[in-house]
Amino acid sequence: MSRTINRVELLGRVGADPELRTTQNGTAVVQLRLATDRRSRDESAESQTDWHTVVCWDKQAEAVAQYVRKGERVYVSGRLNQHSWEADSGERRSRAEVHAHEVIFLGSSSGNGSRPADGDQPF
Repeated sequence: MSRTINRVELLGRVGADPELRTTQNGTAVVQLRLATDRRSRDESAESQTDWHTVVCWDKQAEAVAQYVRKGERVYVSGRLNQHSWEADSGERRSRAEVHAHEVIFLGSSSGNGSRPADGDQPF
């Protein structure tokens, strides 16, 4: 039997302040919009931005909601989760999300980012 791997690593900037929510059974959840840039093969062209949806759960979600702000850099390691549903219009929709196993707060590039007192923290 061959082994399979579902692992995603992202290093990017947060697009909006995270909002902490809870599921019906009381589990904390946060969704982050994370921007990563990629350069074009044509060096004279501008870089392009890809947007990723990152989902954090439980204590990790609480920590992200407390310490991460728009514009800050974070490292995320997790797995890709694809789900689909039928919209009210009957159209089939799908979305890929990264379900985070680890989030490391890197703060802002100016050094004024909100983060725990002991520096970069994995959650």
